[in-house]
Amino acid sequence: MRRSRRRGRGAVVLAALLVVALCLAGYLWVAADRWRQSSDAWQEQARAQGERVAELESQLSAASSELAAAREQLATATSRITALADEKAQLGDENVASQQYLDYQRRVSEAAGVVASALGRCTSGQSQLIEYLRTPERYDPADLEQFGQQVDTLCAQATAANESLQQELQQ
Repeated sequence: MRRSRRRGRGAVVLAALLVVALCLAGYLWVAADRWRQSSDAWQEQARAQGERVAELESQLSAASSELAAAREQLATATSRITALADEKAQLGDENVASQQYLDYQRRVSEAAGVVASALGRCTSGQSQLIEYLRTPERYDPADLEQFGQQVDTLCAQATAANESLQQELQQ
């Protein structure tokens, strides 16, 4: 009986060990399955993050290209603005030069008008004086002398106006 009890105890111990082994195997099976599920979830999340990184890198590359194009456009626009400002300044200079030229032309025209008028008065006065001198007996000698001096003054003014015009033309 002792043997039988021993066998019975051995069988119970073996049965208990078998149950413990089966429970441990079940626990390990469940734990491994959970680890596999967790690993699959992490792998899926890693793939999603990898795709997101690839998408962000693509967007970064596109943004960098757009930034380079914008910088190039800015450089071109800055260059054009500078060129336009230079052209405007040059046109302003040309406008000033044109205005100065017009002022010069106006002064010369005015001076030429003064010369022409003075020469006209001088020649008219000389013609009149010549007429008076053809028949001097008809006029008072003092009046003729005074008129001659007036004609000389008119002709001196014409000469001065002409010299002034010549100086203006030489500038």
